[in-house]
Amino acid sequence: MQARITPELWTQTVAAHAFLQRLDEGRLERLKERTAWFLASKTMTAEGGLVLSDEIRLSIAVQAALPILELDPALYEGWSEVIVYPGGFLIPRTDQDEDGVVHEYLQEAAGEAWDGGPVVLSWEDAAPRPADGGWRGGFNAVIHEFAHKLDLAYGGADGMPSLHAHPGLAARHWRRVLDDSFGRFVRQLEEVEASIPPDVDPESDAADAWYDELPLDPYAAADEAEFFAVSSEAFFVHPWPLKEAMPDWYGLLKQYYRQDPLAEG
Repeated sequence: MQARITPELWTQTVAAHAFLQRLDEGRLERLKERTAWFLASKTMTAEGGLVLSDEIRLSIAVQAALPILELDPALYEGWSEVIVYPGGFLIPRTDQDEDGVVHEYLQEAAGEAWDGGPVVLSWEDAAPRPADGGWRGGFNAVIHEFAHKLDLAYGGADGMPSLHAHPGLAARHWRRVLDDSFGRFVRQLEEVEASIPPDVDPESDAADAWYDELPLDPYAAADEAEFFAVSSEAFFVHPWPLKEAMPDWYGLLKQYYRQDPLAEG
């Protein structure tokens, strides 16, 4: 079953997402089919007063469909809902510090992918964005959360999606390249943070000049699962910095997704 997408709305949506414009006509047609499948397979629910227009639905669906353009759509099965808020939403978190004290708090998020449950998105963060330089140009909340869904499809969130359909990709090789690339990025982030002068607040915009040296959003250093999700954003949206900094990791993502954004367009 597939949803109907009007030619006018499809053309408008592709034009609004610059990273889709590098796809040739054949891939765009396949992406349209995969997007129609997604719209027919998943229910989108608005929260917080948001009105879900056809434009919003299609924008989210096409971004969600891009990572599985050349993969089995069954990777998105086992759940059925996308929940969309107008802006950032609060998620309860629990952390335990070094002394064993448990801290509970609310964290604002742009997206969340639940294991076996819905994907939750902020439309403010999921909407088409103007082109930007550096790693900020690779931000994409939708691709990020659906990369988590791929990571969770047959196991926990650990930066290793299922490779069963990829006989040329050995899990041991994936883990080695993932660990090496993640470790180097964490060290690079630590060096950047150490280089920020004491009189500059590292959480302020004044520190952007130092963080701009990174090939990925600093959030990629949180853990291997976030590294995979942030890398996937960059891979599809703004791939040059990722390939230049981590060619082996870029090569693995190219093999896994069966796409090469830098060879298209």
